[in-house]
Amino acid sequence: MQDFILLQAARGLTTSRPPVWIMRQAGRILPEYRAVRAKFNGFKEFVKNPEACCEVTLQPINILGVDAAIIFSDILVVAEAMGLDYEMIESKGPLFYKTIQNTNDLDTIKIVDANSLHYVIEAIKLTKVKLLNTAPLIGFAGAPFTLFAYMTEGSSSKTFSKAKNLMFTRPDVAHELLYRITATTINYLEAQILAGVDMIQLFDSWAGILSPGNYQEFGLGYCAKIITTLKQKFPHIPITLFAKGANHSITDIAFTGCDVIGLDWTISIPYARLHSAGKALQGNLDPCILYGNKAFIQKNTIQLIEAMKGHPFIANLGHGVYPDTHVDHIKYFIECIMKNV
Repeated sequence: MQDFILLQAARGLTTSRPPVWIMRQAGRILPEYRAVRAKFNGFKEFVKNPEACCEVTLQPINILGVDAAIIFSDILVVAEAMGLDYEMIESKGPLFYKTIQNTNDLDTIKIVDANSLHYVIEAIKLTKVKLLNTAPLIGFAGAPFTLFAYMTEGSSSKTFSKAKNLMFTRPDVAHELLYRITATTINYLEAQILAGVDMIQLFDSWAGILSPGNYQEFGLGYCAKIITTLKQKFPHIPITLFAKGANHSITDIAFTGCDVIGLDWTISIPYARLHSAGKALQGNLDPCILYGNKAFIQKNTIQLIEAMKGHPFIANLGHGVYPDTHVDHIKYFIECIMKNV
C-alpha cells in the first residue's frame, strides 16, 4: 500500500503539510456532478449505479485536487437494506414512510450482510481500479445512533423527540435496534475494506442531540463495538469517528479505539488537542467561511494550520460543504493547505 500523506496523518504522524479533503466533496458543489445526477430519475436510482458513483467519486480528485476520494453513497442505504425504505426529497432530505416505534416494528428489521449493498461494493472496486493508486479511497457508514434517529423519527428533526421517546420509554427496543444496526454496519464496513478502501469514517451526525451520559449509552458504546471489531481484523485501516456536536465527549470518543477524531467548528483547537488523548484530529473550518473572499479564507485557513502545528492533523471542514458554496472558494481553501501558507 502506498504511504499516502492522509494515511500518515491518520496513523498519528506529523506531516510536511496537512492532508486535505472535504466532506460532501462529491456533490452538488460541482457542475460535473450535477450533469451526472441529471441522467437519473431520482437520488436512489443514482446511488445504486456503481459506474455513476465511481465517476462522481473521482471528480474531486481531478477538479479540486484533494488528497483523498470518498466513495459516493449515502448513510441511509444501510437502513433500506435492513428493511426500512426511504425517499430522498429534493431540497428537504430523507423521508421514511414507516418508522420503528415498538417491538412489533422490529419484526421487519433484519441484520444483513453486504450482499444487500452490493452496488456500493461494486462502486468501490471500480473506483479503486480507476484511481490507479494515485490517492486513497475513504469508505464510510452512518454511526448506529444517527441511523437509529432517522429510523425512529422518519426524517430530520430539531428535537428528535420521537427517537428520544423510544430511548427513554422502551430502552429495550432502542438497544435491540441499535444492536442490529451495529451488526449490519460491521458487515458492511468489513466488505468495504475487503473491496479496497484505505480508510473508514463513521458519521455520527446527530450525536450532539444527546447528553454526555445518553451518548455514552446509546451512541459511543456501539461505535466502539464497530471500531474494535474492525481493528481486530484490519489493524492497518485507520478509522475516523466524526460525532458532530458531541464536544462534551471528546475524551470518550478518543477511547473508542478510533485513530482520528473529526471535529466540528464549535470546538476550540486547544481544547481538542488537550482532551483527545493524542489522537489525530480532522476538521474543523466552519463551512460558511468559504462564503468569504480569498483574504478571509486565507486568514482562517492560516489560523487553523497554526493551531494544529505539531499535532497529527487532516484539514477538512467542520461539516459537509454547503451546496451554494462557490467552487473557486473551495479550490482556494485547498490551495492554501497545499501551499502550507
